[in-house]
Amino acid sequence: MKKRPIIALKPREGRKARAGAPWIFSNEVAMDAAAKALTPGQLVDVKGDDGQDFGTGYFNPKSLIAVRLLSRECGSAVDAAFFTQHLTRALKLRQTLYDKPFYRLVHAEGDGLPGLTIDRFGETLVLQITTAGMESLLTPLTMALETVLSPQSIVLRNDAPARSLEGLELYVRAEKGAMGRIAVEENGARYFADLGQGQKTGWYYDQRDNRAFIAGLAKGKSVLDAYSYTGGFGILAARAGASEVMCVDSSAPALTLVEESAAANKASIRAVKGDVFEELERLSAQKEVFDIVVADPPPFVKSKKDLEPGAKAYRKLARLGAAVTAKGGMLLLASCSHNIPADRFASECGAGILRTGRKASLIRAAGAGPDHPVHPMLPESAYLKSLVFALD
Repeated sequence: MKKRPIIALKPREGRKARAGAPWIFSNEVAMDAAAKALTPGQLVDVKGDDGQDFGTGYFNPKSLIAVRLLSRECGSAVDAAFFTQHLTRALKLRQTLYDKPFYRLVHAEGDGLPGLTIDRFGETLVLQITTAGMESLLTPLTMALETVLSPQSIVLRNDAPARSLEGLELYVRAEKGAMGRIAVEENGARYFADLGQGQKTGWYYDQRDNRAFIAGLAKGKSVLDAYSYTGGFGILAARAGASEVMCVDSSAPALTLVEESAAANKASIRAVKGDVFEELERLSAQKEVFDIVVADPPPFVKSKKDLEPGAKAYRKLARLGAAVTAKGGMLLLASCSHNIPADRFASECGAGILRTGRKASLIRAAGAGPDHPVHPMLPESAYLKSLVFALD
C-alpha cells in the first residue's frame, strides 16, 4: 500500500482525541504547506508531537473538523472489507432492536463511519454523505453494501447543505435500482415516503419512540400534528384511537402522502396546508384547542449565528402551541437543531409556555431512538430534543 501522508498535531494538542474522540480540529493540526496542499478527503495517518499514533482518518484542510478518524491504528486499510466489518456490526445491532427492516442502519460517528448516514426501507437503502472523505470512499462502501445486504435499490440523497462546506456538489441519484415513493413500516403503522423528492432521506426514523409515546396517550383525544410532514405523529395517534387528528404542513406533496397513509391505515385525519405559525395564530383566535399538540419543526438554528433568532422562534412556537392546548392537555415540542443546547431549548420552551399564563410540568425529555447511536465522546452529536409538557 502506498505510504499515506502524516498529519502531525501541535504540541500538547489532541487531548479529546487521546481520550477517544474521533474528531481533530484544524487549530490542533500543524497546518504546514504540505498539509494545506492535500486533497480534501484524503486518507492520512495522524501522529501527536510526541510520536503517539492517533490512527487513520480522512483529512480536509478547509474544514473546521480537519480529521475524522476511522481507526485508532495508523496504516489501517479502508476498503470494502473495512466497510463490511462496520456494516455487519451496525446491522446486527439493528436486528437486535427491531423485528422489521425499517430503521437507520448507519448513524455516522455513532457507528464508526463519520460523514455517512444510511436509512433502510426494506430492500432499499438511502445514503447521505456529507464529507469529502466519505464521498471518496463511495466505491468500497457500495461494494460492502452488496456483500452485507445486496439491496434492490441504493439511493444517494447527497443534497444536504453541509456538503457545500466540504466543497462537494449537491445531487440526488439512484446508484442502483430506482427511487421514488415507497412504503415505510413503523410502530405497526404503514406510511409512505418519497425517497427522491422528500426531505432528508424521505423519512425521520429519529422520532419513532416519541411517536409511540404520544400515540399511547391519544385514545379518545383530539390531536394537532404541527409540521406533520408525512404524518408520523398524526397517523399513529389516529390508529391509536384519537377522536380527531389535524395535520398541518406547508408542503402539499407531504400532505398528499399523509392522506394516502391515512387511507392505508383506515385512519381519519384532516390535512391542512399552511404556515404553522399562522395556523396556530388562527386556531388560537378562534379559541380552538386540542388535547394533545405536537410541534416538530425543521431546524430553526441551522448554524451558531442563528442561535438567538432561532431560540426566539422556539419560544414563540411554545407560546402558540400552549395557547391551543386544552386544559389538562399535553404539548410536545421538538428540535432537531444540534446548534441549540438542550438546556437552552428547554428554557425557551418553558418561557414560551409560561407567557400564556399556563402552569406546566415537564413530564418527558427524550432524544432519538436507539438506531441513532451517539459516540460516547461526542455527546454534542445527540441532536434531537423532544420535550413533553403537561399543562393545567
